[in-house]
Amino acid sequence: MVFELEKNYHGFKLIDEQDIKEINSVGRLFYHEKSGAKLVFISNEDNNKVFSVNFRTPPVDNTGLPHILEHSVLCGSRKFPLKDPFVELVKGSLNTFLNAMTFSDKTMYPVASLNDKDFINLIDVYMDAVFYPNIYERPEILRQEGWHYDLANPEEDITIKGVVYNEMKGAFSSPEQVLFRKIQQSLMPDTPYAYESGGDPDYIPNLTEEGFLDFHKKYYHPSNSYIYLYGDSDVVEMLQWLDDKYLSEFDSIEIDSKINRQEPFDEFAEKVEYYPISSNESEKGKTYLSYNVVVGSATNKMDYRSFDILEHVLLEAPGAPLKKALLDAGIGKDVFGSFDNSLLQSNFSIIAKNSDMSKKEEFVSVIKNTLQEIVDKGLDKRSVEAAINYFEFKIREADYGRYPKGIIYDMICMDSWLYDEDPFMHLSFDETFEKLKEGLKTDYYEKLIENCLINNSHGSVLIVEPKKGILAEREKQIEIELQEYKNSLTNDQINKLIKDTIHLEEYQSEPETKESLLKIPLLSLDDISKEPERFDLVETEIDNIKALLFPTFTNNIAYIKLLFDTKQIPVDLIPYIGLVSKVLSNMDTENYNYGELSNVININTGGINFSINIYGQNDEPEVFLPKFEVYGKCFNDRIPQLFELFSEIMFKTDFTDKGRLLQVISEAKSRIQMLLTSSGHIAAATRAESYFSNIALYKENTSGISYYRFLDKLETNFEEMAEEIISNLKKTIKYIFKPQNLIINMTSEKAAYGIFAGEVKHFISKLDDATLGLKNVKFDFSKNNEGFLTSDKIQYVAKAGNFITKGYHYSGTLKVLQTITSLDYLWNNVRIKGGAYGCMNAFTRNGNVYFTSYRDPNLKETLETYDKIDGFISTFDTDDREMTKYIIGTISNLDRPLTPALKGDKALGSYISNISYEDVLIERKEVLNTTKEDIRKTADLVKSVLKQDNVCVLGNENKLEKNKELFNELSHLFN
Repeated sequence: MVFELEKNYHGFKLIDEQDIKEINSVGRLFYHEKSGAKLVFISNEDNNKVFSVNFRTPPVDNTGLPHILEHSVLCGSRKFPLKDPFVELVKGSLNTFLNAMTFSDKTMYPVASLNDKDFINLIDVYMDAVFYPNIYERPEILRQEGWHYDLANPEEDITIKGVVYNEMKGAFSSPEQVLFRKIQQSLMPDTPYAYESGGDPDYIPNLTEEGFLDFHKKYYHPSNSYIYLYGDSDVVEMLQWLDDKYLSEFDSIEIDSKINRQEPFDEFAEKVEYYPISSNESEKGKTYLSYNVVVGSATNKMDYRSFDILEHVLLEAPGAPLKKALLDAGIGKDVFGSFDNSLLQSNFSIIAKNSDMSKKEEFVSVIKNTLQEIVDKGLDKRSVEAAINYFEFKIREADYGRYPKGIIYDMICMDSWLYDEDPFMHLSFDETFEKLKEGLKTDYYEKLIENCLINNSHGSVLIVEPKKGILAEREKQIEIELQEYKNSLTNDQINKLIKDTIHLEEYQSEPETKESLLKIPLLSLDDISKEPERFDLVETEIDNIKALLFPTFTNNIAYIKLLFDTKQIPVDLIPYIGLVSKVLSNMDTENYNYGELSNVININTGGINFSINIYGQNDEPEVFLPKFEVYGKCFNDRIPQLFELFSEIMFKTDFTDKGRLLQVISEAKSRIQMLLTSSGHIAAATRAESYFSNIALYKENTSGISYYRFLDKLETNFEEMAEEIISNLKKTIKYIFKPQNLIINMTSEKAAYGIFAGEVKHFISKLDDATLGLKNVKFDFSKNNEGFLTSDKIQYVAKAGNFITKGYHYSGTLKVLQTITSLDYLWNNVRIKGGAYGCMNAFTRNGNVYFTSYRDPNLKETLETYDKIDGFISTFDTDDREMTKYIIGTISNLDRPLTPALKGDKALGSYISNISYEDVLIERKEVLNTTKEDIRKTADLVKSVLKQDNVCVLGNENKLEKNKELFNELSHLFN
C-alpha cells in the first residue's frame, strides 16, 4: 500500500515517512488528531512484533512517583479488573517480551510477540492499564506497590513496607547506583533530572494518594503519549484498532511535560555523597571519584555517537590512554567511563573506583593533563578506527540478547522523539558513521575533547565516600521517627492503622474471581506448535578434532567457538581458569602491546571473548562438563584474521608485566564485586547449590563468591605472590590448550565452511599435544549454610537441593511447576505480601533446584515461605482454563525467539549435554499434557529438595546477626 503524507488513516495523519535502509524498514510518523497521540510505526518483515506506549514523565520530587505509577497501573484496569493482570499475562501469553521501565524522564510499557492474536491481546491489556487503571478505585495498590505504614497489633512497632520502597532500599545500598544517580543531580540541579525518578527511600513515604493520582491525571493522557509499533503487522489494521478501541475516546489537551535544559555552569560543581559499608570493612581505598560533564544533546546525530566512540577510546578499550594514565598514577584500582545519551543533555563521566578523597586533586589534574596531551599530540587514529568498527559491527549485527531488537529501536527512537525531534534520526546511522570515519582525517575528535571535556565549565566532581554506621544510624533514626509518629496517634488512629494493615493483607490474599480471570484474553493450545524448533548440528572432524557446525543465515557473519575441556585441571588451579579468562587479550603479546591488540581485534572482528561455561547432563547430577570457551565473531572474509588473533592471544601472551597483571586482577575483582552487589540473588543461589553440586561449585570457584575471595587474596598479597601467580597462569594455560581437550564450533552460512576448515587445520598444528597424565577433578562438598554480611538494607535469600539424588526424575511437568510456583506462590507470598522486589525458582535437567529472592526486606519469613511450598503444591487446584494458561506461559519461555548466534549456542549446548531432539520433543509433550494432578504429584519431589536445607543469604549485617541461628557460618562478604 502506498501512503500519502498529510492524509488521514483512521484518525491518524501521516506526518513523515522515511526509508530506513540500515534496518531494512520503513518508518512512518503519525499524529492522532482527536486525542493528540503521537505514533511511530516501523514496518519490516520481522515477525517478532513490538508495541510500546511511552509517556514523558518528568519527576517533580524524590518520592519515586513515575516508578511507583509504573508498577501500579499494571495492577488492574477497567476491562481487566484483576489485582495483577501483568502476572496473568506472563502466565498465559506467548510474549517474547513483557515489561515496564522507568527512566529519568520517561516511562515505557513495551510488549512483543510472534503470535498475531497474542500481540493484540497484550496491546489491549497494556493500553487499558495505562489509560484506565484501577488506582482510582483501589488505594491498596499504592500501599502495596509504593509504601505503607504496617502495624499488626498495638504492642508492635510501626514499620514501612512497599515493593518499590524495598527495591530502592536495595538500589541505594549499592555505591555504583548512588554514584550514577547523583551524577545527574550534580549536573542538572535546575531540571527534573535533579530528582530521583525511581524514588529515594528517605522520601518515598512523603508520597500522598492525592499526589499519586494527580501525576497520573496529568501525564497519562494520549496527548502526552508516544506510541510505538514495529514489525510485520498490517499498518492500517493496527491504526484502526487503536483508534476504535482507545484513542477515539479522548480529546487532545495541552500538557506541559517539556524537559527544560540546564543552564551551563560558570564553574565546576563539587559534591560529596556517602554510601554504607559493613562494620568490618575498611574505609581506606573505597572512595569513588568522578569527573562529569554535559557534552551535547541527544538530538544531535553526531554527539549521540561521537562520545560513545571517545568513551571507548579513552576509557574502555585495553590500553585506553586516560584509563592507563589514572591507573599508572595509582588514582584507583579500577577506572571506567560512562556516556549517557538517553537524556536531553548527554552526560560523560570518568570514574576512578577504589580510590581515596586525598587523591581528588591529582585525579582532576591527571585527567586534564592527559586529555591536553592527547589534544596536542593527536589521538591514536587506529584506536579511533577500531572503536568506530566496534560500534558499527554491533549496531549492524543487532544482537541484543534477550531484548528483541524492536525494543532497542524503540529506546533509540525515544532518545530524540521525546525531545520533539525526528524519531528516526539515530536509526538512519549510515551517514553518521561515514562522518565519524571522515573525522579520522581531521582533528574532529581532538576538538571534541578540547571543547567538551577540557574547556567545559558545565561539569562536576562528585565524590562518593564509604562511611561506616550510616545505615545503622539511618535505621535508628527511622525507628525513632516511626516511634514518634506512633506516639502522636490516638487510639482510634492506631486501631485504624491496624485495620488498614489487616485489610491490605486480606486484599492481597483474596483470590481472583473466575469472572475477572475470564476477562484476560487467552490463546488456545491449538495456537501452539506441538513440535519444537530443531537445532541440528553437522558433526565432522578436522584433523582428528571434532567440529560442530550449525548452518544458518547469519548475514555474512561467522560465530566461532573453541571449547577446551578443563575437567582434569587440578582443584587448586580452578580459580586461575577464571583469571586466565580475564588476562587473555588484556596483556601484551609477542607482536602487540595490549592497546594495539585491542585495536587489531576491533578492526578485524566483532570481538573476541574468553569465558568458562559448565554444562550438565540429563538426570545425571554428578556429571559436570567445564569448558574454557574462546569465542570470536567476524565477517566471513575475516576468518583468517580471527584465527591469527586467537593464536596470538592464546600462545603468545606475556604474563611477566607485573604492574599490568596487578591492574587486570584489581579490575577483575572490582567488576565481580559489582556483580555480587547487583545480582546477589544469583550469587546466593549458586552458593547454596555449591554445597552439593559439582556444576555450582565449579562456577563458584570461577565466577562466584569464592572466586572474588581468590582475587582479593591475589591483590592483597600481590607483591609476595607475583611470581607464583605468573607461574600458575602459565601452568593453567598449558593444561587448557591441548588438542585432546578441544571441540570447535561454528555458526554461519555454509559458504564459510571451506575457509573455516583451512584455518582450523593451521590452528590445530600449533597446539601442544603432549600428554600430561592428569585425572578428572573431584570435589569435596561441605554444607555450610552461610550468611554473608553486607551493608545492604535488604536481603537475597536462597534455598537449594537436588531431586535426582533422592530418586526422582526430570520431566516437562517441572517446567510447568516452575511457572506455577514462581508466578503464583512465590509472587504472592514473597513479593506481594513480603514486599521483595523479585523472586524466582528453577528446576533443571540435572536435578538442581533453587528458590531465591531479590531485594527482600525479610529473611526468616522468606525461608519459611519456601518451606511451605510443598503444601501449596500438594493441594494445588485450578480449572482447565487456568491450567491452559500455565502451559502457554511455560511454552512461551521454551520458545523464546533466538538470534542466529543464540540458535547455534543452543544447538551446541544440547549436543554437549547429550540432549537430543527426541528429549526436547518428550519434554514439550509433557508440558502440553500437564494436568493439575501431575502438579500435585510433584509435591514429594519438592519436599525432598526442601528437606536438604541448603541455605545461603546475602544481606544486611544486623538482620543476619539477629537470625544467626539459621546459619552454620556468618562472614562478611567484603573486607
